[in-house]
Amino acid sequence: MDWPHTPLDYSPRTDAEMAAAAAAFEAAMESRRSVREFSDQPVPRTLIESAIRTASSAPSGAHMQPWTFVAVQNAGIKRTIRQAAEQEEFQSYEGGRMPEEWREALAPLGTDWNKPFLETAPWLVAVFAQSYGHREDGSRKTHYYVRESVGIACGFFISALHQMGLVTLTHTPSPMGFLGEVLGRPANEKAFILFPVGYPAQGATVPVLRRKSLDEVAVFLT
Repeated sequence: MDWPHTPLDYSPRTDAEMAAAAAAFEAAMESRRSVREFSDQPVPRTLIESAIRTASSAPSGAHMQPWTFVAVQNAGIKRTIRQAAEQEEFQSYEGGRMPEEWREALAPLGTDWNKPFLETAPWLVAVFAQSYGHREDGSRKTHYYVRESVGIACGFFISALHQMGLVTLTHTPSPMGFLGEVLGRPANEKAFILFPVGYPAQGATVPVLRRKSLDEVAVFLT
């Protein structure tokens, strides 16, 4: 079945208007930082819902939208997730599972296997990638470019949170199979990223980092 088409909702802007909009968004996103120190101040569910709706506006292969966002506020479930995540992280940091080169790369950030933010943050949002879907008759439906699509949606999610004044962290304990078990997800869904979401703790600090310059990340062929 072909999708019906409708005229594109597009309003042209002048070069000056586009430059101003670009500069404003660039400045806003430049201030975004990953945060590991969270306040337990409650966050309205409506804000999480809005961020997920924004994430779901991301492009996806064949418009399959192969993602599931599981938002957790329940303290008991958050505690279970923290315990399981710390078990995996302990094996990575202290059990020899993490290569020495990786540990050296993480050392300047001061991270370790302790993840208290998984309980402190008022929300945990686990994103799952759907490796395949199901048709109405129960048969399997192929999904295309799953990881690319889910990655883009996660970028939209991060941007939405930052724009509304919340902070987050892209937490990826490895392996993450425990998330599917704890949250009761079906076999076709694989954990992709776990986002703690909330407000920064009073006095929260972040590492002083240098982001690569445009010349270091881009090539222009004119």
